Amino acid sequence: MSNINIRRVIDNIRSGTTVYTPVIELIVNAIQAMPPGEGANGRIDVTVLRAQDLGLFDLVPAVDGFAVRDNGVGFTKTNRDAFDELYTANKLTQGGKGFGRFTCLKYFDRLHVESDFRHGDTMHHRTFDMGVENDIIVGETIGASQAKQTGSTVTISGIRAVKLQDRGVDIIARSLVEKLLPYLVDTTVPCPRIVVQDVGGVNAVVLNDYLSGGDGHISEMKVGAPVFTLPAADGSREFLVRVFKFYSPRSQKSKISLVAHRREVTDITVQTYVPEFADEFHDAGLPADEGRDRNYIVKAYVYGPYLDENVSLERGAFHFGRDTDLLLGVTQAQIESAAADITREAMGEDISTRRERKQKRIDSYVANEAPWHASVAADADFSSLPMNPSDTEIEIHLQRHKHAVEIRTRSEVATILAKPDMSALSEQVGKVLARISQTSKNDLAHYVSMRKCVLDLFRKSLERDEHGRYRSEGEVHDIIVPRRKNSDDLDYDEHNLWILDERLNFADYLTSDLPMNGPQSDRGDVTIFNHKVAFRGENEASNPIIIFEFKRPLRHDFANPSSDDDPVEQVVRYVRRFRSGDFQTPEGRDISVTETTPFYGYVICDLTTKVRDWVRDVKDFTPMPDGLGWYRWYSNMNLYIEVLSWDKLRKDAEMRNKIFFHKLGI
Repeated sequence: MSNINIRRVIDNIRSGTTVYTPVIELIVNAIQAMPPGEGANGRIDVTVLRAQDLGLFDLVPAVDGFAVRDNGVGFTKTNRDAFDELYTANKLTQGGKGFGRFTCLKYFDRLHVESDFRHGDTMHHRTFDMGVENDIIVGETIGASQAKQTGSTVTISGIRAVKLQDRGVDIIARSLVEKLLPYLVDTTVPCPRIVVQDVGGVNAVVLNDYLSGGDGHISEMKVGAPVFTLPAADGSREFLVRVFKFYSPRSQKSKISLVAHRREVTDITVQTYVPEFADEFHDAGLPADEGRDRNYIVKAYVYGPYLDENVSLERGAFHFGRDTDLLLGVTQAQIESAAADITREAMGEDISTRRERKQKRIDSYVANEAPWHASVAADADFSSLPMNPSDTEIEIHLQRHKHAVEIRTRSEVATILAKPDMSALSEQVGKVLARISQTSKNDLAHYVSMRKCVLDLFRKSLERDEHGRYRSEGEVHDIIVPRRKNSDDLDYDEHNLWILDERLNFADYLTSDLPMNGPQSDRGDVTIFNHKVAFRGENEASNPIIIFEFKRPLRHDFANPSSDDDPVEQVVRYVRRFRSGDFQTPEGRDISVTETTPFYGYVICDLTTKVRDWVRDVKDFTPMPDGLGWYRWYSNMNLYIEVLSWDKLRKDAEMRNKIFFHKLGI
């Protein structure tokens, strides 16, 4: 009689088990119950027990339990006593842990045994339940048996909170065959005939038939080099991989399964290591009229003593680490990765075709969307990218590779600089400088391509919308320079003043659409396009101050001698205030201005007929040769002003950058 705390034992089962675990346990016990050498003549019936009532939306009654019947030797005294012993060594030579039966009570309320066994020349019948308190065997009865053949029926019923989502016998059978396949394909120990059915033998499915034809056919693939070794703490460990096709996959994924003692313990999708396994495969060589779906997935089963030795008590995990293991030396990820490589090789052309398709997708993205990544893409490893990567996934992958190259380059530069003797490093220096040069070229190409995007947006912002109106004034303003910003919160690369003048790329920004000296100071008209913006380089008297005045496209009401919105007069008035010392930098420093400080003013507007007449006749400006702008020099103020059309601004910017766009093919 046993005396253990069974409830505590069950509560402590946590390692990777599922509701299928106890079913597999009972089937394996039934396989092991066959007399030596009689496996081929054995039969195991797995009957699905169902709930009495249908749920509101159920077409098939829910699963309540299973009854596993075999024609093995039965619960002899030896087998009965082993059942009653925690951690029994009765099946140690077959990989038994002496614990599996406890998983039954984790997922089901009851376990009941009915068994006919032979003692001498006499048949006996034994029944008992598995206890849930302190005794493993409870309610035992033994009597004479009228049976002609030995065998046992073990029933688990009263499924607990974790329900079995699979209901159809065919679906349940498919799940069981995947987990039991190592037994079914073992030619050294023939497997009994295993039948999964509903009560009364209805809907019967023979698991062994999955390997011999019919729906759901499973076939083993040829593997060129199925064995691999990995270095462990106690020497090299050897592993064997067997790869199978599973037809009619029903949205399943290709997987790698690690096997211990002929039982599947863990599985992981192959696409974790080889993204090209994300989708099903198609067997074009299989006749269409053979009666089954020609789509399939693959499963790779990995065997090895290392797995047998380190499987957990519950057979749901292993004792070695997933990603690192300093004690045993071989990790689960290492085993899976090596098995994935063998599985990829087994698939051959199918995987090569998918990789070529992915590479074309990447090449197209780089050529059409990101040409600055050309050299980065040539050096990057894309094997970890999904099979059908999105633009975002490709871009992130390229950015990560670029960052890794930059980190490596910085490290190599630091190493070179730390060496006292540079003569021995000439070759290394050359390689590092070449990499730095290439990175700089990539960055320049990216910057130029972004300029193309900015100019495309700028052109669009100057067009009429579908209602014949010009777009928001703020759109044009924000493309050139964001509104309501000053140099405290705007970096040089956050504006596009190069559209106006390349010299403004590194100008210190003073103000845009903000009062110069607080909320009550001068800021011009409240309309966005009537606000001036001012820029200069370092705050030195010799550096010019540049002032811009934007006017909304096609607006011309300012071209009037009595207008308060006269942009030329606004620039002149603004310059006078600079010269008078009325303004300070955003940091509160006086703006350095002398009599010789140059000022440049730019008025950007559409040169309508009214504006042309006004700027020529009233403002006395001189036309530019292309007719798209006007200029005037105010010698007494050291001020040069240009009145430019939006079209000239755009065309000049495009012309300055045209050669770069051409070189990039954009």
